[in-house]
Amino acid sequence: MKLIFSTLLLVLQVLPSVHAYGRGSSYNPLANLMKRSTAYTEVDNHHFHVHIQQQEGFKLKDKITTLPGQPIVQYSGYITVDPNSGRALFYYFTESEDSAAKPLVLWLNGGNCFSFFFYICFLITSIIYLLMCCVCSSLGAGAMTELGPFRVHADGETLWLNKGAWNKLANLIFLESPAGVGFSYSNTTADYAASGDGRRFPEYKNRAFYITGETQLILERNPTVINLKGIAIGINAYIHEEDMNNGLFEFYWRHTLLPDEIHKGIEQNCNFSLGANLTALCEDYSAQATEAIGKIFPYDIYAPTCSSSSSQTNSGYDPCSDQYVNAYLNKPEVQKALHANIGPWEVCSDSIGSMWLDSPLTVLPTIKELMSTGIRVWIYSGDTDAVVPVTTTSLSLPKLTVGTKTPWYPWYNQGSEGEVGGYAVEYENITFVTVKGAGHFVPSYKPESALTLFASFLDGKLRKKPTP
Repeated sequence: MKLIFSTLLLVLQVLPSVHAYGRGSSYNPLANLMKRSTAYTEVDNHHFHVHIQQQEGFKLKDKITTLPGQPIVQYSGYITVDPNSGRALFYYFTESEDSAAKPLVLWLNGGNCFSFFFYICFLITSIIYLLMCCVCSSLGAGAMTELGPFRVHADGETLWLNKGAWNKLANLIFLESPAGVGFSYSNTTADYAASGDGRRFPEYKNRAFYITGETQLILERNPTVINLKGIAIGINAYIHEEDMNNGLFEFYWRHTLLPDEIHKGIEQNCNFSLGANLTALCEDYSAQATEAIGKIFPYDIYAPTCSSSSSQTNSGYDPCSDQYVNAYLNKPEVQKALHANIGPWEVCSDSIGSMWLDSPLTVLPTIKELMSTGIRVWIYSGDTDAVVPVTTTSLSLPKLTVGTKTPWYPWYNQGSEGEVGGYAVEYENITFVTVKGAGHFVPSYKPESALTLFASFLDGKLRKKPTP
């Protein structure tokens, strides 16, 4: 059923981190938490001028024809969102084989900033206002290392088909935002508030529309019709500051990476309540925790780092994949094929991320407001991720004070094996799902489970029994 909203606020969050996709061994989520101030301000509801641009002819111009081995229809190019300041956002759109019968899904990637306003509407005619934390490329990080149709070989020059690609089930849009991230740009240095409209793909105007990804996002709709069916909040949702701090140490302790005495010291001496100051004793125990845990890969605590001698995780995912993507997307011939400007590309923009310091410390009220609209709301987490651990979400969800509809149960992957893909609990108007053995980038570590999860999200229900 189509939904009409005058105002709809949604926040999807992941832990802000300069090394969100660098996979550098220097990234330390515990230390970063201790450095963060709790004095961030609540996000104001600003309004910007919306630029309307004619889109006739752009669809054919944006069609990708020269990438090697592409058996699918895909498009990429720029949406001009402010011609006066020279600001344009880069998008990548891959259609499903049976595109007319499949829904439309927008994927957004997060990173190391907290909040960002921009207005964008492309592919459909209604206006969507987004406040988001997207300083990492959804093309490089989302499409080419997680759920897109292609992955990059170790040579950094050729592609291979991703059998777990989500475009088997939906038409996928990946957006690089804000300006300055990936191939997106602005000719005005201080100009990061983008506005835009696009009618480049009018055939998707009334298509069932879903939003997912790994990002911080606040969405506001003007009084118009959009066929928004659901929002999946992940990967590993950062939704409450206090629970993030408590849940992180709890996660390490539960996974026997933190000794009892340090965990007890943190419990007794650290007050992570919103607005509270951290004592010197708390900081000392936190430093001890960092030392005790040692050098691990926090995005998957059981995975090797890219610099280690092992080149793959237990799931077969190569932790150096982002380096291969970086080499590939910096090749001039690839940039030309994608209709991108020729020049340096990087997966995340540290300079933009460091400029944004305002953020809501909790988004539970907006999630609850979203739940009241009746659209499908899921939160999903990989259970071996220590960047935004599953324990943080478990602490936050009871604060919604909603009833449990279906208690905790295992869900099963598609196929004849009937293997447990993870676990779930269904509350009134919201579903919480874990993915067994998956790190922060769920589609990368557990592609089969991620694809089953995505199919279940679109269908509105998980498989509670294995295939006979």
